Amino acid sequence: MEFITYEQDGFVGVITINRPKALNALNSQVLEELDATLDAVDLNTTRALILTGAGDKSFVAGADIGEMSTLTKAEGEAFGKKGNDVFRKLETFPLPVIAAVNGFALGGGCEISMSCDIRICSDNAIFGQPEVGLGITPGFGGTQRLARLVGAGMAKQMIYTARNIKADEAYRIGLVNAVYPQEELMDAAKKMAAGIAMQAPIAVRNCKKAINDGLDVDMDQAIVIEEKLFGDCFETEDQRAGMGNFLEKDKEKKLKVVPFQNK
Repeated sequence: MEFITYEQDGFVGVITINRPKALNALNSQVLEELDATLDAVDLNTTRALILTGAGDKSFVAGADIGEMSTLTKAEGEAFGKKGNDVFRKLETFPLPVIAAVNGFALGGGCEISMSCDIRICSDNAIFGQPEVGLGITPGFGGTQRLARLVGAGMAKQMIYTARNIKADEAYRIGLVNAVYPQEELMDAAKKMAAGIAMQAPIAVRNCKKAINDGLDVDMDQAIVIEEKLFGDCFETEDQRAGMGNFLEKDKEKKLKVVPFQNK
């Protein structure tokens, strides 16, 4: 791997897009390496992922304009599909993924962050979909995910005007869950990931699938999806241990209660 690094810290995996000289811009090689990195994650020993960018200036500044500038219509569509395939793999990955956004998250950078389950950012983060200024549309899911996250009106305003927004506005419109000082961002991401990793892993994975799949259908179908994934949790070691521990603690708590005596 030339542009992607992967570190395992307990049950948490950290994926870093490591192309700081190009502000971590996404070219074909970065996308291919990210795809291979996701394929190599050990689902038996990992319970949550963090995705971030190297350096203190940029999470991902966008897709590589140098590579895109000479593409034909067919090549442009194929490049869009390559990015969409990887981002969709990230979005539907069995494990929760936290985007830790430091600095620029523009174009493909904003789009890859939106493919993650949760976005937190540093106070110097800048988000935007500037593609129309380059004569193209967002090509890695930006027109679809942004509208789903912040509403169609706000998404259209951001995309049509190509205006970048700062961290506080990203938080205000619901694009990110929290904003941290830059030096605290990765610690906050790791703390959140560790909190996820403490929970029953089968249940967490089923929750992700239930939410993602349910958003694509009407409520009647969504409830059926939830029922199935709820049922799938039973007879698992996670369910037996979780409920067993709860009942044991509840039993101990009741034993400690001294009956009130009216003298």
